[in-house]
Amino acid sequence: MRELGRLRSSVLPVVRRRRGASEPSAWSVNLLRVGVVVAVLAGWELGVRAGWIDAFFWSQPSRIWDTAVVAFTQGGILADVRFTFTSTVLGFVIGVTGGVVLGLSFWWSRRYALVAEPLVIAFEAMPKLALAPIVVLVLGLGMGSKVAMATALVIVIQTLNTYAAVRSVDKDLTTLLYSLGASRWQVFRKVVVPSTLPWIASSLRVGIGLALTGAIVGEYIGSNAGLGRMIHYAGSTYDIALIWVGVFTLAILSMLLYVVVSGLERRLLKGLAHTR
Repeated sequence: MRELGRLRSSVLPVVRRRRGASEPSAWSVNLLRVGVVVAVLAGWELGVRAGWIDAFFWSQPSRIWDTAVVAFTQGGILADVRFTFTSTVLGFVIGVTGGVVLGLSFWWSRRYALVAEPLVIAFEAMPKLALAPIVVLVLGLGMGSKVAMATALVIVIQTLNTYAAVRSVDKDLTTLLYSLGASRWQVFRKVVVPSTLPWIASSLRVGIGLALTGAIVGEYIGSNAGLGRMIHYAGSTYDIALIWVGVFTLAILSMLLYVVVSGLERRLLKGLAHTR
């Protein structure tokens, strides 16, 4: 047995080193990502200059860059970025908060859950793009309609995720607590809410993407500001370079929001792990 123990202790570090060696480092992954983007842009530029790609339909990176410089220095695109960012964040916060409250309320009242769950699922299956013109007509071209669209996309998913977390709570544990004299509020506060927090934290990344999508859809349908409005305007004037500026700016904004929310998610999950 001692020989077997020594053998394990000598083999396991080697196995761990080999597994660790197979994992790519963060800087190499990021370098590869940048290389792919640079290669695509270089091929695009060369394709246009060689006549293989029609610049009228696809524009070209050098022209897009010149347009971006003008847009950021003279065109007021920063105001559009702020508008989209604010609409997205507000819709995300309202949607997550509302979804968590609704999902937790399903546990509190079984009758309410039986009535509301099919309605939530039906709303989730409904194409939100079809509702966008109605929302814009009712709430106007300002930020309110964009926040409403972002909230509509987030709140349904968050409600269903929270309700799934509530249904996964150990029923034997809740029954035991009831038998020991715990009140319904105590079970809810001490067991149900802590059990749902990891589910809520893990769904934040999906929620921020949906919030951004909802805000952009609302801006595209009708708005007085925002990246979606800018892209729609550029398309109506056949300014392909400006369209790409809006698309790339939107992609960068999306990545930044994703990184921030991912960091928040990791901190929440790490904090929950330490409290257990």
